[in-house]
Amino acid sequence: MSYVVINAISVVEGGGPELERRFAGRAGAVDQAPGFESFQLLRPDTGSDKYLVVTQWATRADFEAWQSSPQFGDGHRGAGGAAGGAAHAEQRPTPVTTGNEVWGFEVV
Repeated sequence: MSYVVINAISVVEGGGPELERRFAGRAGAVDQAPGFESFQLLRPDTGSDKYLVVTQWATRADFEAWQSSPQFGDGHRGAGGAAGGAAHAEQRPTPVTTGNEVWGFEVV
C-alpha cells in the first residue's frame, strides 16, 4: 500500500515564483531514495497562500527512512524557509515561507 506525504507550505505574498525556482533547482536526491514513487509541487489557484509538495512512497517506512537520511538533511539545510538545497552560510536565501504542515496518508 503506497504512502503519500503532503507538505502544505505557507508562502509570503509574492514569494511563489521564488519558491518554485528553489524547487526547480532541488538536488533531486529524493528521486533515488528507496521506495520513492513520485513528486509534485502544486501551485495554489484558489487565493490560498499554500503550496503543496506531494510525494508518494511505496511504504511509510520508506518515507521515514528518507526523512532521517543525510540526503534529506542536505536538501533542506540552509533553505531559508523554503526548499532548494544547501546554501552557503554567508549567502542564506531570503525566507519565502511562513510555516508548513506535513500530512501523511495511506492510499486505500
